[in-house]
Amino acid sequence: MLRTVSMMQPYLFPYLGYFQLIALSDVFVLGDDLQFVRGSWMNRNRILVNGQPKLISFPLKKGHQTERINERWLCDDFDKEAAALMLTLERCYAKAPQRDAVLPLIRGILQCPERNLALFTENSLRCLCAYLGIRTPIYRGSSLGLPAKMDMQDRVIQITHRMDGELYLNPIGGMELYCPARFRAGGLLLRFLRMDEVGYPQLKHAFVPSLSIIDVLMFNSREEVKELLQRFSVVEGQEKRATLTLA
Repeated sequence: MLRTVSMMQPYLFPYLGYFQLIALSDVFVLGDDLQFVRGSWMNRNRILVNGQPKLISFPLKKGHQTERINERWLCDDFDKEAAALMLTLERCYAKAPQRDAVLPLIRGILQCPERNLALFTENSLRCLCAYLGIRTPIYRGSSLGLPAKMDMQDRVIQITHRMDGELYLNPIGGMELYCPARFRAGGLLLRFLRMDEVGYPQLKHAFVPSLSIIDVLMFNSREEVKELLQRFSVVEGQEKRATLTLA
């Protein structure tokens, strides 16, 4: 088996495919030193409320648009925000079959005293992976000493080499950003992870896909989630040149 490396920005309570990526990799790198993007999934996600998707946000202190993820901080009254979120989860998932197991897990994550966004999110991902039995080592991109400004493909190639990787695995949504030929020139293979269409009972509601892992855990036992983690395909990329330079 080829040693597989993947990398993603730290997302708060991300969707199932994020955990598929971690589980399938030999090494997972958190891009904590990448630029924070407003309106991304770095400090928000979606849960199920009365059968409809509802956005939940984790308010941050004001920051400059050029700041990195590890330079952003949760708001001063985050304890109040976390308590309000727990009340929402308790109410909206009152009849979910796994609520008694999952609510303490989420409460423990939200009670983490860390207020740096990247470190808080890293802790949440580690807790969720431990709950699911995912043992992939997780590293911070900021620990690798790469230049702040460099071509994204060169960055990923260097990270993969530093982790002794042979294959870089990326979510399917990034297919337009990376070129297989460029990775081959660096002695690496490039593949993309596509999550299958996944469905599960959400009480009496019509299924709403692509919600936070919180929703997946509320309606599925750990054994069932482990089975859902296997529902994916790995595909090759498109042969074309693509560049993306960090701001």
